[in-house]
Amino acid sequence: VQLVESGGGLVQAGGSLRLSCVASGFDFDDYAIGWFRQAPGKGRVGVSYINNRDGTTYVEASVKGRFTISSDNAKNTVYLQMNKLQTADTAVYYCAAVESGAMYGVAWFSPFQDVGSWGQGTRVTVSS
Repeated sequence: VQLVESGGGLVQAGGSLRLSCVASGFDFDDYAIGWFRQAPGKGRVGVSYINNRDGTTYVEASVKGRFTISSDNAKNTVYLQMNKLQTADTAVYYCAAVESGAMYGVAWFSPFQDVGSWGQGTRVTVSS
């Protein structure tokens, strides 16, 4: 399993970025992909996920209405569109993958944290 994130950078508050997570080495259609972030000096927290098996998506309340997750199965890529960025969104963003079956009946972020495969992260810096 390999995950490669890209699309991070420096942006002014109110701006937009689109992060990409390109996956390889597994059956993309039968996996869930999650986005997590780790702000400076803080722990890693979940942001959003998409389950490619059934199309389920979820976005945390803190970014709902500003962030959108989508998947291009033909390109084995999951995107995180981030609009109206705030300084509080400054963090390293990671994508992670787990088999879709692990997502049912548990808190959405748990399978990723417990058994997920992770990318190396992409840094997002939002300036005021």
